[in-house]
Amino acid sequence: MRFDTVIKNGTIVTATDTYASDLGITDGKVAAIMQGLPAESAGQVIEAAGRLVLPGGIDVHTHLDMPFGGTTSADDFETGTIAAAFGGTTTLIDFAIQYKGQSLRQAFEAWRKKAEGKAATDYAFHCIITDLGAAQLEEMGQLVREGVSSFKLFMAYPGVFMLDDATIFRAMSQAAQHGGLICMHAENGGAIDVIVQRALAEGKRAPKYHALTRPTTAEAEATARAIALAEMAGAPVYIVHLSCNEALEKVREARDRGLPVYAETCPQYLFLSLENFDVPGFEGAKYVFTPPLREKWHQEKLWQGLVKDTLQVVSTDHCPFCYKEQKELGKDDFTKIPNGGPGIEHRLSLIYTGGVHGKRFSANRFVQLVSTAPAKLFGLYPRKGTIAVGSDADLVIFDPNEEQVISAKTHHMRVDYSMFEGIRVKGVPKTVLSRGRVVIEGGRFVGRPGAGQFVRRQTFAGV
Repeated sequence: MRFDTVIKNGTIVTATDTYASDLGITDGKVAAIMQGLPAESAGQVIEAAGRLVLPGGIDVHTHLDMPFGGTTSADDFETGTIAAAFGGTTTLIDFAIQYKGQSLRQAFEAWRKKAEGKAATDYAFHCIITDLGAAQLEEMGQLVREGVSSFKLFMAYPGVFMLDDATIFRAMSQAAQHGGLICMHAENGGAIDVIVQRALAEGKRAPKYHALTRPTTAEAEATARAIALAEMAGAPVYIVHLSCNEALEKVREARDRGLPVYAETCPQYLFLSLENFDVPGFEGAKYVFTPPLREKWHQEKLWQGLVKDTLQVVSTDHCPFCYKEQKELGKDDFTKIPNGGPGIEHRLSLIYTGGVHGKRFSANRFVQLVSTAPAKLFGLYPRKGTIAVGSDADLVIFDPNEEQVISAKTHHMRVDYSMFEGIRVKGVPKTVLSRGRVVIEGGRFVGRPGAGQFVRRQTFAGV
């Protein structure tokens, strides 16, 4: 049997198994997994001795080419997917924003156009709903049938994204009926808005007040309310970018009752804290994203949430804005600082460092968190999220012992700073394949912008 590519002598790690084996790839799919595949049977051979062979990472929360606060996120689908690939992520799920008065289809088509011809790796979309009339309710079912099987709703940002409870309940009911999944930004936007206005009236305008005006109680209350609405609707719910222990406890209680409640956290909440705002001048703007950074003690609670499966996924919420020119739009008013930070490139290395080298969980659990659970929850499994015959050959040859220091000087995101500047990681992607094509090799991008494909997703099936 001939193969396009054979990966030799690696240690394959999936969410359930770890074993030594060769791997053969044909037509972009995994075609054989066995020891002793002959090198002469392949068009190319990749040597993986001493390295792990992982399924490609799946980042289910990114914001590429996204207009926000009078500017647009700095990475588009070309630079964003290339940076993701350098970090071992081979599939993204981005957000198509429906603006008021638009159909959901208009939103989907607009974002699909942003990605086509640019994305270097595969991609899919959630649809952000900001306006839900009868026509859009009908469209939800249509989009699920066309492979857009999840929708994001906001309990924050009044007047922009925020929906009332009745609209959220209707959307959840409709999603449940058609096999869709609601992703929820859970913060009490109304209460936060009052706190923000008070802070401004008191002259509190520095970046740190972005965090201090968004209390953990506002996240916990909205998380509990989202879970209650989902329970009434008979719907699963997925809480995005969970940042604090109070919200984590609401998810734990719901899961203990057997409810289909899922949640993700992000590397920034595991590695950064309120202390990051204690920098000179306006530098704290680099850490303005939502939900905000919390007190340091929350970090270990979130790590334990990942250990105990209260949290199922680590995504990035990658939404980069350059410090110069973009973040500086809020120089005199923290409410005008574009919300978001750059993280798409370093998720795997950070989570491997803190999780596996930190002796919190196994390499298998790591794969579950960054690839397999995202694939299962969002209708990509088993095409993606595992290494099995017939699956897409989205693969990462990963050196578990190589060390790197994260820096804006060396990253590939189109942004002029790093949230994780100076953090040393242990565990680095060396070679990355997208559907059998090598896209990262020897520290260089060797793929092709536009080679990524839109992936139709299946209906929600749990994890």
